[in-house]
This record gives sequence, C-alpha cells and structure tokens, in this order.
Amino acid sequence: MGDGAEVLSWGDFRRARPDLADAGRGLLYQFGVGLGFLATVRKDGGPRVHPICPLIVEDRLLAFIVPSPKASDLHRDGRYALHAFPPERDEDAFYVTGSACVVGSTGLRQLAAAAFFEERGLSEPPPGFDDQDLFELRVERCLLTRTTGRGDHAPRHTTWRWSEGQPGRRTPVT
Repeated sequence: MGDGAEVLSWGDFRRARPDLADAGRGLLYQFGVGLGFLATVRKDGGPRVHPICPLIVEDRLLAFIVPSPKASDLHRDGRYALHAFPPERDEDAFYVTGSACVVGSTGLRQLAAAAFFEERGLSEPPPGFDDQDLFELRVERCLLTRTTGRGDHAPRHTTWRWSEGQPGRRTPVT
C-alpha cells in the first residue's frame, strides 16, 4: 500500500482478529454465496465500483473476475476495497481494503472453482469461466459496523489496520 504497510492473507487477518474476520465472513456470506461491492482504481485515479462474488477458500479471500475494466484496474494497480452487501434487517456493515494479486497456483484455482460451483449448485463451469482471472484480496484495513436495526443512532464501529510497527516486529493497530 502507499504507506508501506504490509498486507495479510485472510487467514493471517483471522488469526490477528478472529472477531472481525468471523463477523466479516458472516456479512459477506449472509445470502448463502459471497456478495460484495469491489472498488478499484481507474487509470485516471478515480474510483470504480462493481458487485462481485468473493470466496473464502483455504484461508484466502479470493475472487474470480471476468476480463473487464475492474480486472484491468487490479492488474495495473492492485489497490481495492471490498464492502459486503447491506443486510435487510439492520445497517451492519463490513469492509476491507488492501491489495490484490493474481493467483498463479493451479491447485488453489481448482479449489476456488469447486467452492464457487458448489455454492451455486453448478456441475460445470458457466460460459467464459475459464477466461476469468483469480485474484487474492490481501487485507490491510478493516471496518466493522454493528447496529441494533434500521435507524440506529448509535452504531458501533470497529476499525483495524495492520502495521509493520517496530523494525523486525509486526504490530496490529486497532
């Protein structure tokens, strides 16, 4: 990231803050499949936002992304923000930011594809699936908002950021 901060795999994030990772997974998967809005950085520096279906597989936050402007954004500038779809019952929210990179492992791609198909009850890939890149979304920052329902005037926000801290020592910052 721009400030030199380290980014973590989902598993490392979960080990650092299991409360936030578990709540985030719950909000990302609240509809049975992973659903979120992915923000990327356009070539001109502006934001771009699209819905995606993230996956959490093998302690990694992953996303298959079709050839598109958002995929081009991630290839050029890996910075991203991922926000879970809003729940129907309240105004809880979860988002993470960090950097994305293409996954080169055939084994991880096969595991992610199997999870994607299973979540959707598919027995074979949809058209164009093999053309999609698999990205790992590594985590630097997180925001979790908890509310008591719609119109809650006192939402509870928990922010978290991973920082390298002292030389030779990694320190989470909350």
